[in-house]
Amino acid sequence: MIKVAWDPIYVHPLPEKHRFPMEKYELLPQQLLLEGTLDDENFFRPKAVSEEDILAVHTATYWRRLSNLELSRKEQLRSGFPHSALLIEREKVIAGGSIQAAKFALENGIAFNIAGGTHHAYADRAEGFCLLNDIAVASSHLLRNKLAKQILVIDLDVHQGNGTAKIFEKEKRVFTFSMHGEHNYPLRKEKSDLDVGVRDGISGSEYLEKLSYQLPRLIDHVKPDFIFFQSGVDIIVTDKLGRLSVSIEDCKNRDEMVLSMADSKNIPLMACMGGGYSPQIKHIVEAHANTYRLAVKLYG
Repeated sequence: MIKVAWDPIYVHPLPEKHRFPMEKYELLPQQLLLEGTLDDENFFRPKAVSEEDILAVHTATYWRRLSNLELSRKEQLRSGFPHSALLIEREKVIAGGSIQAAKFALENGIAFNIAGGTHHAYADRAEGFCLLNDIAVASSHLLRNKLAKQILVIDLDVHQGNGTAKIFEKEKRVFTFSMHGEHNYPLRKEKSDLDVGVRDGISGSEYLEKLSYQLPRLIDHVKPDFIFFQSGVDIIVTDKLGRLSVSIEDCKNRDEMVLSMADSKNIPLMACMGGGYSPQIKHIVEAHANTYRLAVKLYG
């Protein structure tokens, strides 16, 4: 059974001006239930991540200052949110959800976190609406508990997974692959194990051609026994931050490419949603919902 982490805390602690497009975390499960793609038993309410798991990735100084609400106004602005105790709890639940979803993926082949994909968070700082790096925390948990030996991070958000790349720059058991807008945020890119920058305005066909070239070579080279998939939908043409010309159907084809590859190779995969900033929320929800529809089609 496909399991999906979801909690109301994904939405409710956010300041009013940040509710859009973050309300997708509430609307997406409603859509999936309404159309019958998923039902109530597919969803689980995640537990907050342990401090042990946080400190395996983030520095003790950063975690102390973050959890005690000691970050400066400048640091909070860099993170994207004004901080509160409930916001920090939200980040802990997101990271815990990614760990639990990863374990469900080991059992069932695939699992999801409705939130997650906080790939801009560094070991020692917050950035770009990301306070704790859930992909890094979950990867570390799997490795430390001998649940995986070689992890592949497939980050297809339009923005480079800079925090994840930096955290794992010396960790050979985690291979970071980021395909992103080469001229998009962040201005200063980190060095992933493999970076593929795409030009502004790239068409869906060219985008998919680039991805289809890389994926089989990655599997052959990395030989992963677990995949984390950052499935941001900020690549679609309607996205106000993406600057690409990729349709919702192209985005669906992208996800089918990743999921079918993992399924055919019997590699467990955990997907988190990442970014999506189209002015109309229906475009964001539809693009994300396609990922779940494909999972049901492929994994049953």
